[in-house]
Amino acid sequence: MYVGKNSWPELVGESGEATTKKIEAENGNMHVNVLLEGTRVIKDFRCDMVRVWVKESGIFNMNI
Repeated sequence: MYVGKNSWPELVGESGEATTKKIEAENGNMHVNVLLEGTRVIKDFRCDMVRVWVKESGIFNMNI
């Protein structure tokens, strides 16, 4: 089981690209996916995957 961060509230307001780079810099084993809010996804759990939800403007928003 992976132990580590599972949310990044300090990155809210950053671009999806910048958020992805910062998450990957903290843990290079993470698979980071940038998705537009409202995109339908499978509700699977993977401890090595992070979904970065962005508004239409491309800005990271934790409220999905």
